[in-house]
Amino acid sequence: MAHTAEIITIGDEILYGQTLDTNSHWLSGALDGINIKVIQKSTIGDQEEQITHALREAEKRADIILITGGLGPTNDDLTKPTLAKYFDVQLRLNEEALQEIYDLFALVGRVPTSMNEKQAELPTNAEKIKNTVGTAPGMWFQERGKVFISMPGVPREMKEMMQRTILPRLSEQFATGAIVHRMIRTVGIPESKLAEKIAAWEAALPTPIRLAYLPSLGQVKLRMTATGEDASLLEKLLDESTEALLPLVGDYYYGTGTTELEELVGIILKEADATVATAESCTGGMVAGTLVSIPGSSDYFVGGVVAYDNRIKMQVLGVSKQTLEAHGAVSGPVVQEMAMGVRKKFQTSVGIATSGVAGPAGGSEDKPVGTVWIGYSDERKTTAEKMVFTKDRALNIRLSTLAALNLLRLNFQR
Repeated sequence: MAHTAEIITIGDEILYGQTLDTNSHWLSGALDGINIKVIQKSTIGDQEEQITHALREAEKRADIILITGGLGPTNDDLTKPTLAKYFDVQLRLNEEALQEIYDLFALVGRVPTSMNEKQAELPTNAEKIKNTVGTAPGMWFQERGKVFISMPGVPREMKEMMQRTILPRLSEQFATGAIVHRMIRTVGIPESKLAEKIAAWEAALPTPIRLAYLPSLGQVKLRMTATGEDASLLEKLLDESTEALLPLVGDYYYGTGTTELEELVGIILKEADATVATAESCTGGMVAGTLVSIPGSSDYFVGGVVAYDNRIKMQVLGVSKQTLEAHGAVSGPVVQEMAMGVRKKFQTSVGIATSGVAGPAGGSEDKPVGTVWIGYSDERKTTAEKMVFTKDRALNIRLSTLAALNLLRLNFQR
């Protein structure tokens, strides 16, 4: 059985929305990697009463309590004195911590202030955790059968401390077998429909495997988590379960692990020594921007045209006036001509195009807000697909971008 942890994030700036708490997200993943289950996260202000209450409640629930923030040199940083009071001990100058602060300042030709020196004062029951990139040492407490760990709130300092000292020690002290994850990534299918398709498979999963649905914009990730004593056996069970799942998911499945759809598209094109160009109307360049967000995209992305106005569709992409008049800008024939036109103009292997009614206005009875056509063209074929998304403009643009990348994935042949 996995040991449990609770994460307490301290800082008024996080409560006020002035700073984004990325620490607890990172910590959860790091602890999961050593089979320690996070059961609760709390964000509290720089108040002694709040800190004390959070510590008292966390101690009831968890084996390990991890605290970030409140270790700075100013008067509003209350974590250390509150911890000392919580454990009924005194603060005392730690000579080793003080020397480490002096050494760090010496690297940049400065001398610590009295406030910086005060950071070397630690509760007498704390084991110092060295901070190699900042002035605030971390603290490890072993009290009442629980472990309390206090770290700086600066993400770089917290992560260095966790990776170098804390994770190895927690892993050694709380090792409880193996935990193995497998992420199956799908696109273009709603969570409810996916759950219906794989219901029988899910019901037959082996006991060591738990399944979680992780929906996001236009995608659903299926995370299988296997726990036990033998990692190789767990991997085998995950392999067998994945093999049984993929035929059920079909073309909605596009990969495993952490690979995003835009990364996969890049891999497909790069391996085939192929190139792509974009012709965008409703997405306004987001398809091109998403493609170039991947390092190395210059190997396969050539360029794009934002053809928002019909004049640009005709003059730059070669869309015929007759096609526009007969079918309208938001139509299959138009996006096919856009995709073919940009492919020929940029002399690429593939052209993809978008045109739609993003909203909130501009819809009609036959083309309501959220109607989008995606075009695809290569040397073998030119095709188009119609989508009907939401009433939200920003959401429609993002969903259209995802759909364009997915249409490329489904149609491109090496």
